[in-house]
Amino acid sequence: MKFELTAERRDAKGSGPNRRLRRAGQVPAVLYGGDKDPVMLKFNHDAIYHQLENEAFHTSVLTVKVDGDTDRAILRNVQMHPFKPRVMHLDLQRISETQKLHMLVPIHVNGEEEAPGVKLEGGIVSRLMTEVDISCLPHQLPEFLSVDVSELQLGESLHLADIPLPEGVTITSLAHGGEDLAVVSVAAVRVVEEEVAEEVPEEVAEGEEAATEEAGAPPSEEPQQD
Repeated sequence: MKFELTAERRDAKGSGPNRRLRRAGQVPAVLYGGDKDPVMLKFNHDAIYHQLENEAFHTSVLTVKVDGDTDRAILRNVQMHPFKPRVMHLDLQRISETQKLHMLVPIHVNGEEEAPGVKLEGGIVSRLMTEVDISCLPHQLPEFLSVDVSELQLGESLHLADIPLPEGVTITSLAHGGEDLAVVSVAAVRVVEEEVAEEVPEEVAEGEEAATEEAGAPPSEEPQQD
């Protein structure tokens, strides 16, 4: 999927100017990397917010147009407001078509309902990883990776090495000799039994309540100290 962003340069930086930009409906950003100097940018907030709702936007090579110049970049960091649906800042990194890049991409799980461990044995699919760091050239960058669990029995799992990879894509941790971690498994459903509180005989409860009332305190409260 292709994404094209249009930005304007900004001169002032710092918390004060950035607050004014946000009040004006814009998002401060920085574009850095490659053989060019970093550039301070500003984007229309609503346009960026809409793009960020698309999962592919986070793992695609973006075309960034600034005052007639065009750069190819990837989204490196997004700062969101702690509790409001507001984008606070963007970091964009220029890329070279001939240099490999590292990127976190989401892992999609397919075939959950067909898995024998779920369909026949009553298990559930447990997702142990939701994303993975990969390395590849920009034109090889996938929007996501997929694993198929339709053959998994109860107690079985798929690992990093089981993920089908597009041509030219490697999983960074495995390429550096890291552990082949589990990505998804079919696990038994855990049933938590609630402890039944020991019942107090009605006569005892009534006796305690009467004694408390005679002491001059509410039935469910501790006597007050003078």
